Amino acid sequence: MNTALAGIGMTSQRTRARMIDRLRAKGIVNEAVLAAMGAVPRHIFVEEALASRAYEDTALPLGFSQTISQPYVVARMIEVLLAGRKGLGKTLEVGTGCGYQVAVLGQLTRDVYSVERIEPLLAKARGHLAQIPGLQVRLKHSDGGMGLPEAAPFDSIIVAAAAGRIPPELMQQLAMGGRLVLPVGGNEQYLYLIERTPQGFTESRLETVRFVPLLPGVE
Repeated sequence: MNTALAGIGMTSQRTRARMIDRLRAKGIVNEAVLAAMGAVPRHIFVEEALASRAYEDTALPLGFSQTISQPYVVARMIEVLLAGRKGLGKTLEVGTGCGYQVAVLGQLTRDVYSVERIEPLLAKARGHLAQIPGLQVRLKHSDGGMGLPEAAPFDSIIVAAAAGRIPPELMQQLAMGGRLVLPVGGNEQYLYLIERTPQGFTESRLETVRFVPLLPGVE
């Protein structure tokens, strides 16, 4: 790994390992998720002025009124998608942002897509992701609430912004046995897990979270 990816001081491998220790302490138990989180250099996805805070368990501003998600929330959402399954399978991320979460997803599946509605943010994400050797992700500038119908169905869908309601378009793009995890709500938001079964959809409400809103259209 080159020096920029490996980091030094507050962006070093040792600092990254402490982040993993905190994730364990907060209840993340899936070793594949922890390994994926440890493999991705989060500091390259944030502004240089914030690099020293990259491995804190907190969301950080990206500009464009967006944030990079808190590491615990990234790990928790992916762990929910993986629970009791052998892998993520074909995966869609809604809200590429800076590219961090899709980089983590890319450690766990080779078949991952991500959509972002803000074009300059997507351009930044492309630059960040290009620094990671061997990473294979497919990115598109589009309205995330519409999903990615041309590539559906998906085994896993993860949404990085809070919807006012569970988007039916995303539910319909789930494969049979597929899972959708997303934050839902306004001032009070909860993480939801939607599963598609032969009998229909099941819905589980998990813990409270805090995300930027899922907005329609593109910029």
